[in-house]
Amino acid sequence: MSGLKVCVYAICKNEEQFVNRWMDSMGEADAVIVTDTGSSDGTADALRARGAQVFAESVNPWRFDEARNRSLSHVPDDADICVCTDLDEVFNSGWRRQLEDAWQAHLAAHPDPAALVGRYLYSWSLKPDGSPDVQFYYQKIHQRADFHWRCPVHEYVDYTGELPVEAVTVEGMVLTHYPDPSKSRGSYLTLLELAVKEMPEDTRMRFYLGREYMFKSEWEKAVSTLEGYLAMPAALWNEERSDAMRCIAACCHMLGRNADAFAWFYRAVAECPRVREPYVAFARLCCELRDWPMTYFLARTALDIREKTDTYINSGDCWGATPDDLCAVSAFWLGLQEQALEHARRAVELEPGNPRLQENLRIIETAVRAAHPAERAEQDDQARNTHQPDAQTQPEQQSEDSAQTDGGSQSAAQQTQLPADAAGSPPPDADTSEDDFSA
Repeated sequence: MSGLKVCVYAICKNEEQFVNRWMDSMGEADAVIVTDTGSSDGTADALRARGAQVFAESVNPWRFDEARNRSLSHVPDDADICVCTDLDEVFNSGWRRQLEDAWQAHLAAHPDPAALVGRYLYSWSLKPDGSPDVQFYYQKIHQRADFHWRCPVHEYVDYTGELPVEAVTVEGMVLTHYPDPSKSRGSYLTLLELAVKEMPEDTRMRFYLGREYMFKSEWEKAVSTLEGYLAMPAALWNEERSDAMRCIAACCHMLGRNADAFAWFYRAVAECPRVREPYVAFARLCCELRDWPMTYFLARTALDIREKTDTYINSGDCWGATPDDLCAVSAFWLGLQEQALEHARRAVELEPGNPRLQENLRIIETAVRAAHPAERAEQDDQARNTHQPDAQTQPEQQSEDSAQTDGGSQSAAQQTQLPADAAGSPPPDADTSEDDFSA
């Protein structure tokens, strides 16, 4: 090792089930320091048994910045690097070596005095197969002196000294979040209202407050708060501005003001045309309204954007099956059967365990074969010449199997009748019930 003293610090409450996994990861540090804010289970004892230093603190009234500042106060002054994590998070193995190497390399290349923070990749959510879904860069690593936490919720570490701040990017270091679904975010709204009251010029807190109002279905409050955010002179980050406009559009739709929703979606796209999120959200609304040309155009445009942003604004579903799903459904209704088939196949490739996507693909394949009977006959002849006799009935069996849904229930597609000129099969449908505006 390089001789740097690395300390991990955290806050916790009733998280005994995470202790062993977390300590297995954080144990690479020289010290692990935890502030327990009132556990009633065995969290504190389990942490001590694994070698952590545990301090009991009561934070009343509750606010996250105060809790983290108390935890940081227990980190010794001679710590070179402070690493803040939560117990439902885990670093990749070897993170300490990666951090030290990057830190030392930066010090060698930038010898002038500076306050250093660490920048690393954070997997905020995972796909069902365990691969990263939403990822962005985090900065919760810092030097010891003159750093403090700010904001009652959505807190961030702030430098209050006089040195210039420099970021050390730690390549290969990844912190993965395994959230506890039993934890409530019920206090977030009250704490965000407090944050905006304490810091009325903080654009970040006002944006988060508007978004939280939306999560709570307080549509009018969300619209007015986010419009206020957009009017702030310091609200200049175009990705976040676009996201605010996207949220306003969603709220307008929920209020039955679809003309306003369209206007705000157009503004969201124009504000930051290089990200997929506004296109996909707009396409979802158009799909719900059965505006197939707009749905296809927007979803197809989203697919043309190949580079994913590395900020928290990115939405995992925009980089999964959703854009192809929307393209497949809208292309089907537009009579673009080959394009529908291409996108339906791609959607299933990206999300193979989704029965609705599988059913959509079966329906579209059936429609395409019915529209080109000669080609289908040729394909059948080729199949008979190239497959063993006992496999000749397999495609039909596969089609029957792929039409089954969990619990035997029918999808929305299966409940809808297709016009008679489309082979008598039900049409494919798209999932517009769950979007990236969900809490």
